[in-house]
Amino acid sequence: MRSLPSVDAHAHIRADLDPGEIATLDGVILAATRSLDEAASAVERTDDRVIWGVGVHPGLVGVQRSFDQSRFELLIARTPLVSEVGLDGASRVPAGVQRQNFETVLRSTREMPRIVSVHSYQASSAVLDAVETFGGPGIVLHWWLGDSAETERAVRLGCYFSVNSSAHSLAMLGSLPRSRVLPETDHPFGDRRGRSAARPGNVLVVEKEFARLSGGDVTTARLQVWRNLFALANETQTADMFPDAARRQFAAL
Repeated sequence: MRSLPSVDAHAHIRADLDPGEIATLDGVILAATRSLDEAASAVERTDDRVIWGVGVHPGLVGVQRSFDQSRFELLIARTPLVSEVGLDGASRVPAGVQRQNFETVLRSTREMPRIVSVHSYQASSAVLDAVETFGGPGIVLHWWLGDSAETERAVRLGCYFSVNSSAHSLAMLGSLPRSRVLPETDHPFGDRRGRSAARPGNVLVVEKEFARLSGGDVTTARLQVWRNLFALANETQTADMFPDAARRQFAAL
């Protein structure tokens, strides 16, 4: 495991965090932002082990109302990752505004493919409807809570799934194809249990469960995760946009 870093497919890290602090984090991290303003700062960074995403969080009223497609597309030209976008059934943002913005994001990433980390709280079916109609490659359902029929539909649509250490998320692992799984922390929201170990990149709980279900060890599970991430990078043709630490692992597969 020392030579093979972990992958955290969805974590929130401050875009103004000191590079020295980021260098102390574990593994390679796909970092979500919540607004285009935050993303504009994040994509300027050159951290070796963090892939910074462009986010339009569905739970934030101001972010959703101020969404601008042209600005979004300029930002995603700088990174292989769109994170965090989607729909939220409990949000104060009107559903119509959320749908319009998410559909725009999906159309943009169909034309300019990116890995897209998708929020779907209380909106699983609506998210899949949008993905089926407007989506392209690279969809990763973050902290997926869909039922078995929705999960089967998501698999048919080619979606991947990022799984964190919450009980419900871990329970989903057994029903997911091994080739579509990525671990995540969703720090600081998805790793509240066991706060002493809560930090971006610490996905060991998920890796251990993935290994148990796969009949292997953590190193084998981690290798499968890297293969899955590489498959996503190939589907979206974004491998060359990843930082050096990730490209080194891709080359070693």
